[in-house]
Amino acid sequence: MKRLFIIRHAKSSWDFPQNDIDRPLEQRGKKDAALVAEAAKKFLPESFVIQCSTAKRAYDTCMIFAQTLAYPLENIVFREQLYTFDVHALERFVRAIDDDYQNVILFGHNEAITNFVNKFGDIFIDNVPTCGFISLQFDANQWLNIEKGITLKTIFPKDLK
Repeated sequence: MKRLFIIRHAKSSWDFPQNDIDRPLEQRGKKDAALVAEAAKKFLPESFVIQCSTAKRAYDTCMIFAQTLAYPLENIVFREQLYTFDVHALERFVRAIDDDYQNVILFGHNEAITNFVNKFGDIFIDNVPTCGFISLQFDANQWLNIEKGITLKTIFPKDLK
């Protein structure tokens, strides 16, 4: 059994001209990340690993979650491969996760996330919003072999306000 928790980065700022990868969170994003992280705590297993996109907005979102979950910051793995908007690249990444990990939290980007959860979950989601949290469960012993799973939980910021 494998469980994947996918979190889209929180609302980012477009206030300053900068490279996409360098965009930080805006205030609303920081607040939403804290709200969703707190709500997600009760749906997470005791042990898990966190892997995160190298984009600033994903990093910032991940840091808020890690602090809320008391997850050791030095254990977070940052992956350039998660800075993708392509569902096929995200699927390749997930299928290559080390099978020693049963529970994985990923921080990434849309459209990849929305398309991934619709391909592998059993609930259609029109658009995973910024800071959206989705929990998927797969009846597989290897990440390479995941197929259509079960969407166990969704948490979106608008549902918490």
